[in-house]
Amino acid sequence: MEKEDIRVTHVIIHILDSTVGTAVMSGGLLEHGSDFSDFVRSHIYRVMTSDEGKSCQFDGDSPVYQMVSEMDEDTFIQKSQEIAQKLFDIMYSNIDIPSADLMVVRYDAGQQCGIALLKMNYKSSYTHMTNYTENGNCNDIIRQNAILPAENQKLAEACLIDLNDYSLRVMEKKYEVNGVKTNYFSQMFLQCHGSMSPKTELSIVTKAVEQVQKGYYDESEQWEAHMEAKSILSQELAEQGSIDIPTVAEKIFHEKPELKEEFTEKLEKYNLSEKQVTPQNPSTTKKFEKQYLTTDTGIEIKIPMEEYQNRNSVEFITNADGSISVLIKNIGSITSR
Repeated sequence: MEKEDIRVTHVIIHILDSTVGTAVMSGGLLEHGSDFSDFVRSHIYRVMTSDEGKSCQFDGDSPVYQMVSEMDEDTFIQKSQEIAQKLFDIMYSNIDIPSADLMVVRYDAGQQCGIALLKMNYKSSYTHMTNYTENGNCNDIIRQNAILPAENQKLAEACLIDLNDYSLRVMEKKYEVNGVKTNYFSQMFLQCHGSMSPKTELSIVTKAVEQVQKGYYDESEQWEAHMEAKSILSQELAEQGSIDIPTVAEKIFHEKPELKEEFTEKLEKYNLSEKQVTPQNPSTTKKFEKQYLTTDTGIEIKIPMEEYQNRNSVEFITNADGSISVLIKNIGSITSR
């Protein structure tokens, strides 16, 4: 799916400024010329391709599901208002949830017809303003507190609803509700449930590897074990495009079954021990492209993973006194910057 494959058909925006005390509902659709369509399309595509998105299903008693399922050409505006009001009621009762405009979009993307709910949290910025005085124009700078996110900015909360099966792709951020950090967007507003995002799953896997290694290796050995594990994960992503948990567990801990067992137990808590993690956005896996080292003397070393895996390029030597030397081989030229 490419961004250009997305076709926007209906757009409406409702103002949900909880500091005002009432939502300002729009009674008409937005005109969406090519520039504005690109803006909307960019945000929809970002939700589609982000590894922070979770695959979800509506709960059976979800009011938003009911509203979306009743949406058609004649009821789009009314149902979008009802959806916006439900979100505003939650926001107004919980002051930590930021004010925003809710953009409701009907779109087509290949064989998929969908509804996008894009919560555009306000940003603060400055702009100029001209005052007319008896001495002529007086230009001033004023603060605008209701600037919408740019098309290249990630939305904190958004969802795409596939109208073929009413499955959802949800991006969200936790905010404090009754003193507890809560995924209010999915739990209270959409009333849906689903799996963790690929980015979260990958983060849990890497942290579990680090925790197991820290508990077993002493400080002087951890760096080498961590680098080797990162190399294995990088190679799996490069070759398979995914990480099969049982496979990488065997490769990383093949000589230490007790560590493999501890690693598996940690992932069982998240129902990940038998899972395959498949990130789709290059930004998620970018950290696996290089090895980053910092010595106790403050020297920082960044090694491309393909060079780390090539023993003709770099070698780590443990000296008799326990110190470590890094030998960089076959250098054709060096530049300074």
